[in-house]
Amino acid sequence: MEKQKLNTEQEQLARFAKALGHPIRIAILQMLAKQTCCYHGDMSEVLPIAKSTLSQHLNELKEAGLIQGTITLPTVKYCIDRKNWELAKTLFDNLFQNVNHFDEC
Repeated sequence: MEKQKLNTEQEQLARFAKALGHPIRIAILQMLAKQTCCYHGDMSEVLPIAKSTLSQHLNELKEAGLIQGTITLPTVKYCIDRKNWELAKTLFDNLFQNVNHFDEC
């Protein structure tokens, strides 16, 4: 049997999964998802982490494409990236729907 290559969807799903792999990032996404518009302010006042650590987590979510952020000093604005959020939902839905269910392994 010939080795398979990873496809674009698998690579994108892995990027999303990695970004979701920390509870603070989940908390950030939940916080942003509740906003009717972009979040302005210092999330480190709300979340139990230092500003420098928060910055690293926001960067990870931004690199994965799950959030958007713009810096207009002195404020920073963060929003859920709706297009990629829908893509992530679709890719995860497909992954979970395609898992075969057997009574035994």
